[in-house]
Amino acid sequence: QVQLVESGGGLVQVGDSLRLACVVSGGTFNTYAMGWFRQAPGEERDLVAAITWKGRTFYPYSVEGRVAISRENAQNTVFLQLNSLKPEDTAVYYCAAGDNKAILVSAYEYEYWGQGTQVTVSS
Repeated sequence: QVQLVESGGGLVQVGDSLRLACVVSGGTFNTYAMGWFRQAPGEERDLVAAITWKGRTFYPYSVEGRVAISRENAQNTVFLQLNSLKPEDTAVYYCAAGDNKAILVSAYEYEYWGQGTQVTVSS
């Protein structure tokens, strides 16, 4: 059974940075496409960043330049660096894994999900 556990969220101030981590167990992490999504109350779950098993990345225009996704296969971990945080970045951030060699940009393409970690940006 594949399990994903996120960590690193919290309450921060405008302009701060955070580094989220997601540890994957029970599967073959180094073959998975990975993604980070976020969901604010009453909103849809949106992609923040995606990375292939070989390390190719994709960022939506809305966050490009402020976020960075990376992976450490030896640790079964994917990271999300969030910089220059804004109040509109407040959301629950979810890690997702897909058994696919391509970049996955839609939530429905991912098979496995974590429980999420809350990020709150205070002004």
